This record gives sequence, C-alpha cells and structure tokens, in this order.
Amino acid sequence: MRTGESVLGEADLALIHALQITPRASWTQLSAVLGASPDTLARRWEHLTSGGYAWASLLPRTPGPGGPLHAWVEVDCAGGRSEETAAELAGDGCTLGVHQVTGDADLLLLVLCPDLHALDAYLSRRVQRLPGVIRSRTQVVTGVHSARNLWRLDQLTPGQVQQLTEAAGPASGGPGARRARPRPLGGLDEALVRELAGDARRSAAELARTCGVSESTVRRRLDALVNGGALVHHCVPAPRFSGRPVWALIKADVPPLDVTPTATALSRLRQTRLVTSVTGGHNLTVGAWLRSVGELHDITTGMERAAPSIRIIGTVLSLRIHKAGAQVLGPDGRRTHHVRPAVGAAEECRTHAVPPTAGADGPGTHHGPPPAEAKRP
Repeated sequence: MRTGESVLGEADLALIHALQITPRASWTQLSAVLGASPDTLARRWEHLTSGGYAWASLLPRTPGPGGPLHAWVEVDCAGGRSEETAAELAGDGCTLGVHQVTGDADLLLLVLCPDLHALDAYLSRRVQRLPGVIRSRTQVVTGVHSARNLWRLDQLTPGQVQQLTEAAGPASGGPGARRARPRPLGGLDEALVRELAGDARRSAAELARTCGVSESTVRRRLDALVNGGALVHHCVPAPRFSGRPVWALIKADVPPLDVTPTATALSRLRQTRLVTSVTGGHNLTVGAWLRSVGELHDITTGMERAAPSIRIIGTVLSLRIHKAGAQVLGPDGRRTHHVRPAVGAAEECRTHAVPPTAGADGPGTHHGPPPAEAKRP
C-alpha cells in the first residue's frame, strides 16, 4: 500500500465534508443535500468508521483559564524500543498524539493533563519509567493560535455548504454556532467528552443511559459546550487515505511582540493545522499535513514569506502515526480503536493509572486490529 494512496470515493469524501460542517446533523438533514437516502448515508458512515477509514471525535478545544494543559514531549528510546514504547504510550488517556519521528528524538507526543503538577507526575511516574525510554524533553503549550484537525475538505459546492448550515442551525456545532467564553468542564461534561471521543455522533438517548441523566440534559449540555467553544468536533479521514498523508512539525522562533501577527499569518497557510506558542529554546511550533515530503520545503518558504521576522529552528517528519487525538492507528494507517482521554482526571495523570483499553462501545467504534482482508470502501 502506497503512503499517499486514497481508497475513499467521491461519495465518501462528500459525506465527510458534510459532517465537518454539521457534525451532529441527522441523516435526514444530510440526505436532502447529498442526494442519498438517510439509510444509505448511515450505512456508508458505518462502513467508513468500522473499517477505520474515517471518524468523528469530540475533544477539548484549547488550553485556557481553568482548562486543560497541553505539552509537546520528545522521547529518546533505547535501540529497537521505539515502536513498542509508542504503542504503550498510545494507550494512555493523557496522550493526544504519538508519532515516531525523524530528527533528534525517536518519539513525539502531544500530552493532555489538567495542570503542571499532573504533567510532572505523568512524565516522571509514567513516561520516564518505561523500560524503553532513555530521556524526555518537554515544551509546555502556552497558547493555541490555530487548531484545525487535518483540514476542511472541498468536496461540496458553496450552495450545498450553505444549505447544510441553514438546515442544521447553530445547535449542530457548525460555523453558524454562537461562541461564548469557554468555561471549565463539570463532571457531566467530562463524562460526555470521554464517551464522545471515539464517536461524536452517539445519540443523546444512548449518552443519557450511559451517564445516568435525561436526554434533555444531554442535549442542553452538548449545545452549551459546543456553542460555548469548550469542545470541538473533528470529523476526518484517516491521514493515509486523505490525500495529505505526511505530518510535519516545524519549530520556529519569532520576536515576542511578533508572535500574534505571525501566528495569524501562518494560520492562513493551507497546509497549517496547528500553531502553538511554547516554552523552551523556540517559542512557536507549526503542525502541518502535507501531500508529500517534498512539500515541506514549500511550507517553510511560505512561512518565511508570510512572516519575515520568523526564524525556522528545525523540522520533524512523522514516520508513523500511532495515535491521532483519541484514535489509535494501526501499521496500515487505519483506526483500530479509541482511548478515552483523561479529561479533567488529574489523578489518572498523577498516579499514571491510565488503562490502555478501548473507549466506550458506541456506533462506529471499532475495537481491536482491523481484519486482514477488510474490504475497502
């Protein structure tokens, strides 16, 4: 299988694009725009998610007052231990990204913890005690300037996009949603995030049964969380089958007064998906999804044109993605299962009691490795 190979058809990409715009729209609402019956759309989405070719996930949006803490962690491994160490860390609820990478480190992690104390505990009691780990280096994320998971597909026409947005309304979590100031997550909110990390389209009825509350309570809390900006839906194809299979992290340094305008300029670049301010020897990192390794040169030169004061410190390419968000990916690039994120669960990070088990059972959640002869969509 070639790295950039795509097995997704036009109808599959159109469905994913529609769900990017209106993540929790009903199949009936989507049917009127996509020209397929609700049953056909439901079956197609089930086929994509059960096969590991696409997923919809709901996760905390960004760090902020009272919100979670993110950090980039570089890990050096003993010879021949990188893959098993990556697989072990991918099972932790505290990791939202696990990559085997080029450069000075063997692994690069994106870690989620409630606070600095929990981050210290997770690193010292969990990461640094793994047999395959020699050392680690950490950069705390102090600000997120742009956070687009993969990218918005361009499959639908402008008319279809408008029709979808109007049909679903602001409660869908789409572009028309009003954004209030994010508030800290409560106990029910954290439970909902854990349940929706693997399948953001789970019904309110199912969530109500799982969380022990009424359906109206679930709907009210989801509307408040999504519309309030505390959570974000990610509906994406698996990177290997997306047309942009190469992930890169670019490290850069800019004068402190130029950070905000530089980050804004970099966020406009098509390949850019994540721009963060960080602690350490450089103050900015840029995550990008590329069509090929050769495109890395294009984006670094584009960054320098967009922000003349920027200085590129280094670049890292992902050799293999073990985990993206809450999703664990197999060697063939398809999702195998998801892991509940440690949202607000400080004790999980502090005691490193992070079970490497799959998340809640829900529609479209696939547990275990994909079958050897799985059919392509």
